[in-house]
Amino acid sequence: MTLFTIKFITVTIWDVLDILIVYWIFLKLYQFFKGSRASQMIFGLAIILLLSFIAHIFNLQSLSWIMGQLQTVWVIAFVIVFQPELRRILIMIGQSRLLRRFISEPKSKTIEAIIEASLELVRRKWGGLFVLGREIRLKSIRENAITINAEVSSSLLISIFNPGSPLHDGAVIIQNDIVEAAGAILPLSDNPDLDPLLGTRHRAALGLSEETDAVIVIVSEETQKIAVAYQGIFYRSVDEDMLRELLNKLFFIGNEKG
Repeated sequence: MTLFTIKFITVTIWDVLDILIVYWIFLKLYQFFKGSRASQMIFGLAIILLLSFIAHIFNLQSLSWIMGQLQTVWVIAFVIVFQPELRRILIMIGQSRLLRRFISEPKSKTIEAIIEASLELVRRKWGGLFVLGREIRLKSIRENAITINAEVSSSLLISIFNPGSPLHDGAVIIQNDIVEAAGAILPLSDNPDLDPLLGTRHRAALGLSEETDAVIVIVSEETQKIAVAYQGIFYRSVDEDMLRELLNKLFFIGNEKG
């Protein structure tokens, strides 16, 4: 269906839809990378694509060839330089609510790694604090932490909370199956009704749960017990089965409602 014609250019409804889709993709990429070097590269790539489109429309052969070469180099450079960020995007797409409606949800590697690490920390009488990010980004928390950007695994989580590790006193930030940061300092809760016997880890976990939608797992070094904080609520003294049930319920079902 033709909408309008500008000189020799015919614009159809599919052309408009095509442009809107490309615009939406670039907007989402820019929002995801906003504040980083990647956002500037996306803006540069958008300009190159626009110039390439204009050269094609007006049959500018030389400019079209130059833009084509720059476009190829720019995309390759973007993929190489920002490989970790692109991997997180692919993980986010794979974990999107739309896809989970059509694909049966497999056992979460991240949740199983947290459970395994928590049980091992209890066995070794070490403390731990795991932040499982959901919809609300934890950029302000990560900024004051040590960047890790490694695939989540129980062995990595256990090594971070080794008492000999310089990162063991802070929290681990996990987002989209990636350990993004460690040694993170969380905001302490001001709740006056909080049990005074609870330590700093519990107050920090509750504080973050009051401000974000993250699911936080706490392993107490003093009591060797596991607790979960979510939206200002504590689930204390949970065993392995209850921990798995809570994490799957709060993270996955919570995401569906969010």
